Amino acid sequence: MEEKIKSVGLTLVLDATDIKLLDALQTDATIRNQALAELVHISAPTGLRRVKRLREAGLIERQIALLSPDKLASSLGHGLTAIVEITLDRQDAERLAAFELRVTPDAAVQQCYRVSPGPDFVLVVYVADMPGYLALAQRLFNADTNVRNVKAFFSLKRVKFEPKVLLSP
Repeated sequence: MEEKIKSVGLTLVLDATDIKLLDALQTDATIRNQALAELVHISAPTGLRRVKRLREAGLIERQIALLSPDKLASSLGHGLTAIVEITLDRQDAERLAAFELRVTPDAAVQQCYRVSPGPDFVLVVYVADMPGYLALAQRLFNADTNVRNVKAFFSLKRVKFEPKVLLSP
């Protein structure tokens, strides 16, 4: 199984080992090079070289820590997660891009998807509390004359959160 990926003028060919490396790193990006190499049955220098190539090609965007909101709640409060559907009045390319530019820099916006059919965007937002959500709605949605409809759903419980790209069926 070889996949060709175009990256900044060059074509990168992914083989089964690259896919295994990417999958392992999605599960635990803190895994040490030696353990990673053993896991995918290659030498440590080969693993290091391949992971560097995957980073340079932009397939690994960044490495982050996934925090436990439930365990942090005693220190920070539970916070409020909302899934928000946004429908714009006009959907030309310029106005869609303008909305994206407006919401993506906001730290409360965790995820932003342009979707079809239905609403134009679905956002996942995280705020401290309901007054925090109302402030976010005012600055991002109510102040935008092109926003026609906002529909928010508030999370009662996070059952699953697995931010992984499926690499195999």
